[in-house]
Amino acid sequence: MAASKDAVVLEVDGHEVRVSNPEKPYFAERGIRKIDVVEYFISVGPGILFALKDRPTTLERWPGGVFEGARISTRVDNTGDAFYQKRVPKNAPEWVQTAHITFPSGRTADEVAPDSVAVVAWCANLGTLTFHPWPVSKADVESPNQIRIDLDPQPGTDFADAVWVAPHVRELLHEFGMEGWPKTSGGRGVHIYVPIQPRWTFQEVRGAVIAFGRELERRLPDRVTMSWWKEERGEKIFIDYNQMARDRTIASAYSIRPKPHAPVSAPLDWDELGDVSPFDFDVLSMPKRFAEVGDKHASLADHAFDITPLLELRERQAKDEGLGDLPYPPDYPKMPGEPPRVQPSKKVAGNWDDDGNPVTT
Repeated sequence: MAASKDAVVLEVDGHEVRVSNPEKPYFAERGIRKIDVVEYFISVGPGILFALKDRPTTLERWPGGVFEGARISTRVDNTGDAFYQKRVPKNAPEWVQTAHITFPSGRTADEVAPDSVAVVAWCANLGTLTFHPWPVSKADVESPNQIRIDLDPQPGTDFADAVWVAPHVRELLHEFGMEGWPKTSGGRGVHIYVPIQPRWTFQEVRGAVIAFGRELERRLPDRVTMSWWKEERGEKIFIDYNQMARDRTIASAYSIRPKPHAPVSAPLDWDELGDVSPFDFDVLSMPKRFAEVGDKHASLADHAFDITPLLELRERQAKDEGLGDLPYPPDYPKMPGEPPRVQPSKKVAGNWDDDGNPVTT
């Protein structure tokens, strides 16, 4: 490692990674500096690389660190202290690989597609705390090879409620000949990853998740909801099916979440899930755990499940119960077969035709 007053140069995977302003506070309450963040990602290198390898990845950048009042820019307000970067940053080293992807709008971009821990460290120097990989490989960006089930606690529920639902998710997956790998979200939620064969489109995989979530909701109506509209969810765990829509991603395993205690998203064994708290895993504690137990998600690479049974379930739900599609995120173009994209309390039946399009006069 070469060092100067203003920078540190690290040798990572045969590449030199320059870390500027290494002493800059990133999580001041924990005494965590920028160099500590970079070295954290290197310490869990095989795990974070497995989560990101060759996947188009959006970078959630906090170049000023995490501090009280810091906020992230949005589509409506771009004046935040942090931002999402979908396109590869300018002046990236030639060894930073990319993947060419198409957004729902039809616009395209080249996103970072990490193929080494050096790329992860380079992104961390740019202030990247959270990595948001697509569920595809750059070899085939149109066919997801993972299902990601997001157990999202709603107001009145918390991590313990998501943990309660998670084994039921696993039981239902087993009924369809599948297995899942859980992790903490780094917040109040639980994520469950299911490796699948890359044979289906985003629309088909999203439809499979909708069918799965509806069946889980049918079995656990007091604990699980599939309602897109917050006003209808109640105190339940929302299965966020739109995380499987194109260009929707969740924080990768080992990503750091922008909260004062510097939590990280932690892969777990199923028998650990009921005995942990999200506060157990952070930038300071995860390197020791990783050194002791390795990557609890590594065995995903040994499996690729068939989602045909879930697609057949979706067909039965449509035929027997008349269940069609569910709303897409608000920034998506209107999708074929999608119901009206208006919250129920504001919907007036006479203002919408049978296809869910607004009636104009």
